[in-house]
Formats: sequence, C-alpha cells, structure tokens
Amino acid sequence: MRYAILVFSFLFVTLLANAQTTTIKGTITANKKETVPGANIILKDTYDGTTSDLDGNFSFVTEEKGKQILIVTFVGFEDHVDTLELNGGVIEKNIVLKEKFNELNAVVISAGAFEASDEKKNTILKPLDIVTTAGAEGDIYGALETLPGASKVGNDDGLYVRGGSDYETKTIIDGMIVNNPYYTTTPDVPSRGRFQPFLFKGTVFSTGGYSAE
Repeated sequence: MRYAILVFSFLFVTLLANAQTTTIKGTITANKKETVPGANIILKDTYDGTTSDLDGNFSFVTEEKGKQILIVTFVGFEDHVDTLELNGGVIEKNIVLKEKFNELNAVVISAGAFEASDEKKNTILKPLDIVTTAGAEGDIYGALETLPGASKVGNDDGLYVRGGSDYETKTIIDGMIVNNPYYTTTPDVPSRGRFQPFLFKGTVFSTGGYSAE
C-alpha cells in the first residue's frame, strides 16, 4: 500500500510539473522555403530560448505563464515578433523570416570620384548581432561569412564576395583602407579579424562596390 501511494505521489508531482511548463517548438524558414540554421529564438525579457538546428528546427521549455513575446532574429533578416499565450502544453510555431534590404543613398559625383553613404549600403550589423551569430565565435568576418553573397575558401585570409577574389574585398574603417585586417595565421588554422566588434557602432557589409579614388 505504501509503495502504491509513493508511486501515485511521484506520478502526481510529475504531471503537476509538466502542467506548469510550456514547450515551444517549430521550424524557421526564409524565402523560397529554405530552412534557417542558427537563428536565435527567445522570449522577451527572459533567459528562455534556443537556436535553430541545421534543419531550421527549434524546441525549448519555459515556465513562463500568460502573454509572452517570442522574438526570432538572424543576421540579414528582419526580426520576427510574435505574441504567445502560455498556459502549459505544447505550442508549435512555423516562422518565415523576411530578408532585410537597405537601399543605397544617392551617389555623389565630385572631382572625378564617387562616394556612397555608409548609412544604408546593404547589411548593417550591430556588435550584438556579431557576437550572437552561431559559428562566428565573436569574429566580425566569421559573422559576415553567413551573409548571402559572402563565403570563405579554406583557411585563406579574406572574404570571397559573389565569386570574386579575396584581394577584391576591402576593409574600410572611417574612410581608411585597412591593409592587414586579419591576425597572422598558421597552416590549417582559420584566420580571425584583428578588431573586436564592440570597438565599432556597427559593421556595414556591401556586395556591390566601394568608392573609386
């Protein structure tokens, strides 16, 4: 009899604990139904959240109750915000992210050179975007590799943009070209940028071109 009571009590506590939590799961996709791995999913003003896996799937458990705001972020895409009512059980959300586009400002022609404003070139990354990008490990160039049109070949220094060569890609800080933006690397060790993301207000990535001088 005592054994039966203990088993019943254990089952009751287990059911009560499950009733007090909510499982939120789903899939993150982008345009053309492509899955998005490494997206950040979090409940606003809490520590509850996760990142999507290689297939864009995510799942996490929270003890929060009532109306909560779910935020999904990924570099190069608009933030997705959704309001959920948490009362226990399972909530499934399939989320489609919209790609973020920033239009170029007007081009100014002056003295045989042209300049484009850096405010809205293409994709602007805040320091927090860089350090939260999955796989970037807090490296500016590691985060840029995840953007459409950018890639890296082996352990070579530099980014390859739209199939171009690494020497065609330039790093410019406050209008000055940086000749050596990477640390010196050893064989078979991936290169990293020399600059920490929080040294700057933002990082602008453009797959178009840079000013002729």
